[in-house]
Amino acid sequence: MGGELQALGLSFLLVLARVGGALVFVPLPGIRQGPQVARVLLAVSLALAMYPAWPEPPEAAPDAARMAAWLLAEAAFGLSVGLAVAFLNETFAVAAQIFGLPAGYSYAATIDPATEADSAVLLVMAQFLASLLFFALGLHLETIRIFASSYRWWPPGAWMASAASAQGVIALGAGMFSLGLRLALPVVGLLLLADVALSLLGRIHSHLQLLLLAFPVKMLGALAMLGGVLGLYLKLYRGAAEHTFRALWEAMASRGG
Repeated sequence: MGGELQALGLSFLLVLARVGGALVFVPLPGIRQGPQVARVLLAVSLALAMYPAWPEPPEAAPDAARMAAWLLAEAAFGLSVGLAVAFLNETFAVAAQIFGLPAGYSYAATIDPATEADSAVLLVMAQFLASLLFFALGLHLETIRIFASSYRWWPPGAWMASAASAQGVIALGAGMFSLGLRLALPVVGLLLLADVALSLLGRIHSHLQLLLLAFPVKMLGALAMLGGVLGLYLKLYRGAAEHTFRALWEAMASRGG
C-alpha cells in the first residue's frame, strides 16, 4: 500500500511539473497578476484533471538527484509547449506594434493588465483580442489534450532538450513575426496612402495646415481598416493555430514513429 501511494505521489509531481511549466507562457488572462495561491491551485487542478493519463514513474524509489532531473525535464517540456502556444497571441502584439506607431496610437497609453505598466492602447486591445480568440476557438482544450497524450510518447525522464526541439520552437517564433507582418500590412498600406494623399494635397495647396488634419485622419483610417479586416484576422489566427498544434503533435508522435 505504501509503495502504491509513493508511486502515485511521484506521478502527481511529474504531471504537476509538466503542466506548471506550461502555465508560465500559456496566455491565460490575469494569471500573472493573480494571487500565488490561485495559480498553484490552477496547476494542481489541471494535474488532477489528467489523472487517467498519469504515467507510471520510471523507478519506484528514485534518489534526490534522479528526481530533480526528472522534474527539470518535465518543467522544460511544459515550458517548450507553453512558449509555442504563447507565440500565437504574440502575433497580434507584433502587428499592433508595427502599425501603432504610424497610426499615431503610440501617444495614447494605458495600463497593461498583464504587466501593470504603461502600454500603447492598440497593444493592449490586441492582447485582449488574442486571448478571447484563444478561448473561443477551444485552443485551451487542445493544449490540455496535448499534455494528456504526451505521456504515451514521452514518459517521465524520456524527454530532453535538444537542437531539434529548439529549432522547432524557433521556427514557430519566426512564424510569429511573419504572421504579425501580414496582419499589419493592410493597415500600414492604408496609412502610407493617406500620407501620400496628404503630401500631394499639401503640395497643391501650400497654405493649408494639414499637420493638424493628418493625425485624426490616420487614426480614424486605421480604426476603419481594423474593423474591415477583423474577419481576416480570425482566419489567419485559426490557420496559425492549426499549424502550431499540428507541429506540436508531430513533434511528440515522432518518437513513436
